[in-house]
Amino acid sequence: MTVLEDARRVLAEDPICDACVGRCFAERSFGLTNAERGRALRTTIALADDEPYEGVDPSECWVCEGASGRFDEFADLVVDALAGQNFDTYQVGTQAPPLVEENETMLRDIADLAEDAGELFKSECNREVGKRVGRETGADVDFERPDVLAVLDVEHETVSVTVNSAFVYGRYRKLERGIPQTKWPCSDCNGTGTLVDSPCPHCEGTGFLYPESVEQLTAPPVIDAMDGESASFHGAGREDIDALMLGTGRPFVVEVQEPQERHPDPEELEEAINEYADEKVEVEGIRLASYEMVARVKELDARKRYRAQVEFGEPVTEEGFEAALLELDGATIQQETPQRVKHRRAEKVREREVYDIEGERTDDTHAVVEVEGEGGLYIKELVSSDEGRTEPSLAGVLGVDAEVTALDVVTVEGERDEFEDEEFFRE
Repeated sequence: MTVLEDARRVLAEDPICDACVGRCFAERSFGLTNAERGRALRTTIALADDEPYEGVDPSECWVCEGASGRFDEFADLVVDALAGQNFDTYQVGTQAPPLVEENETMLRDIADLAEDAGELFKSECNREVGKRVGRETGADVDFERPDVLAVLDVEHETVSVTVNSAFVYGRYRKLERGIPQTKWPCSDCNGTGTLVDSPCPHCEGTGFLYPESVEQLTAPPVIDAMDGESASFHGAGREDIDALMLGTGRPFVVEVQEPQERHPDPEELEEAINEYADEKVEVEGIRLASYEMVARVKELDARKRYRAQVEFGEPVTEEGFEAALLELDGATIQQETPQRVKHRRAEKVREREVYDIEGERTDDTHAVVEVEGEGGLYIKELVSSDEGRTEPSLAGVLGVDAEVTALDVVTVEGERDEFEDEEFFRE
């Protein structure tokens, strides 16, 4: 059958507006709107049959019940709903009236067309209203992760707006020990701060086991600058609570929910964070980022360098210490989940590489050791052996007890790619 024969069967079910006719053949002749496509078919058939041309106003159409003629009105509804929002990208969605969806199915069945012929009203409405919204607002359409998503309910003539998060990237240094990376809710009161209508004695009514975290020292200025509702903190791994994060810092992303301002000045934001953190934490390299940066920060394979203060249970000779470092340099380490974290980590054996290890013995029972290793290498256990759960280890090779008394993270860098890829930043 030809497209004109199919169109004749559709038009036989008049009154049908041009857009509803054209939607049945939306896959034909790109560059036309459905209304133009339907009008062309109606005109061609009228000429071929030498019959008077009779158009159909959308308000008379039994399929869309007039909705195909109201795209300008629908766009105005969306623009009004977005008023006051700050956004660069958008997407429009449509909730079509159930009756219109039923009518479209019925038309294709009566006209003996494939069930999925052309496109549905919902798709056309998304496109036609979306184009008009773009012209009115100057924003760009984004089908992946728009700043705002406006869903038009055609039947009730309402618009629901979802404001997607905004993201700020940077690197942080933690300059005081005893500060966790993220909020640590009290386990006794489940973070409420109360127990049986009284302040929780475990957390002194704060709801947190630790009064401050890197998250709590960095996120509030970002929320304020972006006029957001709340924020989530995402780090490229995490250091122990009693470890410092020094050197080049650890990559992180602050995700701000419901932002009303998406373009804070990064330099001013960096200054605001550092002032707020009061020398407990400091940040650098603040950039506005895309949402993909969260996955990059959390999933990019990273290598890390640590500086550990080590205490030995018995005197260690210079020769023995140097030989032990040489044996561990470049070694493949088998680590069972450390006892100190197995309550929150899966019990399994991890295989990790030691890329580089060097150190200096400061006296018979103390040393400073620097280790660069594959992400996920447990440094404290590499030193102590964790009662034989890590093999080989510094303690095991030396044959003496060894303990990390202080640990600093010096660098966190991507194994093969840099975290700071321009593809993931926004202007």
